[in-house]
Amino acid sequence: MAIEQNILAAVSVNDSKTIQLANTDPKYKDFTVSVDGISIDRENPQWHYYFLCGVKGIQEHLSLSSLAGMCCVVDGTIPASSGLSSSSALVCCAGLVTMEANQKSLSKVTLAETCAKCERYIGTEGGGMDQSISFLAEEGTAKLIEFNPLRATDVRLPDGAVFVIANCCVEMNKAASSHFNMRVVECRIATKLLAKARGLDWSRLLKLGDLQKELKVSLEQMLELVEEVLHPEPYSRDEICKTLGISNEQLCENILSANTQHATDFKLYQRAKHVYGEAARVLQFKAVCDSSPANAVAQLGDLMNRSHASCRDLYECSCPELDQLVDICLQAGAMGSRLTGAGWGGCTVSMVPGERIDSFLQTVRESYYATDARRSALEKQSLFVTRPGGGAAIFIEE
Repeated sequence: MAIEQNILAAVSVNDSKTIQLANTDPKYKDFTVSVDGISIDRENPQWHYYFLCGVKGIQEHLSLSSLAGMCCVVDGTIPASSGLSSSSALVCCAGLVTMEANQKSLSKVTLAETCAKCERYIGTEGGGMDQSISFLAEEGTAKLIEFNPLRATDVRLPDGAVFVIANCCVEMNKAASSHFNMRVVECRIATKLLAKARGLDWSRLLKLGDLQKELKVSLEQMLELVEEVLHPEPYSRDEICKTLGISNEQLCENILSANTQHATDFKLYQRAKHVYGEAARVLQFKAVCDSSPANAVAQLGDLMNRSHASCRDLYECSCPELDQLVDICLQAGAMGSRLTGAGWGGCTVSMVPGERIDSFLQTVRESYYATDARRSALEKQSLFVTRPGGGAAIFIEE
């Protein structure tokens, strides 16, 4: 689901052959670049490079030999590095601006697909969830998002529950660390080992989801395959190379990303088990919403709790502050609570019965924010309520 927080850009189009960027927040410095000299520094993920990802992506998709000059002022209400997709929102905003400034027209689906791809210019090997919901969200419904081809299906959430977003106040910039890409690489290697065990051409398979499609089996069967083929102990480079019959140089060149070249141990069993288990929970969540049983809120809460446990223990993308905040939210009356976004910081999303919301907010304020001066100062922008159609209960289909 989309949230009400936003990224806004005021733009004037000109013939200066430059793109001038300014931000209403003074900590984000002004930046000017020639339309013929756009380059993105992966080693220095500043705010303006995310904007230029969107510009470059649209330029390449539309094969524009030259771009209109633009003067842009950017404003936003999404907390940065909070797991609420502020960087993706900025990329999407820039893509939309570039399309309009150059008097072109693309469908929402095409915009979403293009913006998902172009964020990778800054080095983040993400999926397309954030960009898809930014463009495809509709009021009054959540969306199940699926890929290849991109499509979004309405999911009606149960009445009587509201979603509360709470920021643990630990910031995590995906492009500035290797955590995120390390998980992508571990899933990629797990895909290749599982494919080889099933006699497939492992060299062309990159994603666990693609492997499932190739094998034409259920998620439950994929979990059985993980148990059968992969071991819980971390894999070394030597073991991976030996199993796939490749050299360390080929591993570095063809499988590892630029910022995971240093990695020596890979938790393949845990990452694959999380991804297939989480994908199964997505479908279970939708099935409960569709059938709308009397205890729907309790069932959905249980799925959210299991999701967080898997993120914490198998995918290891939580952090102590997130775990503490999830525990406080559950003790305060949430039926379910979990991290949202990439993890390693950022926000939790909790499903709370409507009648408990006031006492819930009071408890979370007292138990998490009031105990720490920095958190207390950030509380007003860190804790907010949203209802289906305006919310941030993001389906994760890895």
